[in-house]
Amino acid sequence: MNQGPSQKKSRLQLLLVALVFLGPLVVAAWLYNQGESLAPSGRTNHGELLRPIINVSDQLAGVTAAKQQSRSWLLIYKNGASCDDPCRDALYTYRQARLMLGKEMDRVRRVFLHGDTLPDTVFLAEEHPGLITIEDSSLSGLLNNKRPAELPAGGYFLIDPHGNLVMYFQPDLDPAEMVDDIKHLLRLSRIG
Repeated sequence: MNQGPSQKKSRLQLLLVALVFLGPLVVAAWLYNQGESLAPSGRTNHGELLRPIINVSDQLAGVTAAKQQSRSWLLIYKNGASCDDPCRDALYTYRQARLMLGKEMDRVRRVFLHGDTLPDTVFLAEEHPGLITIEDSSLSGLLNNKRPAELPAGGYFLIDPHGNLVMYFQPDLDPAEMVDDIKHLLRLSRIG
């Protein structure tokens, strides 16, 4: 039996209708089976999110910063050696990054976690007013363990107002990039 042009047209229309409904299902199944190979590889943060999130409020219990922690984020700079030129440069970068936060800078407190060598208190008072200085080997050890092994030491740790260790910023990170991450977190946060 020979098919007429109207019968061919109807079958073509039926095929198109089937493709409209089944096509997305076939594509979705194929994408699902591809796994994570099609997941976006880009990231928006410059610092390293620390996982699993741990609470360090117990380690901060005896520190002055802990009293204000209930309403402030803490940005900790850890230096185990004496505060020589690289340390002073890091403290300067640290101070400038906080100032770059603008109206949000009161939500972030700076903490300098130093080693056994007492830093120059006159220098700190003149150049870094408001900087909280502490010496705590247990907190220092904890931060050493939480820093991603592939990243260099001497960076900055961010702790949220609940005492959760959230991010690590590399020491050579551009302060503007650190500020971008902190502003993003502060904008999303209803605490602190």
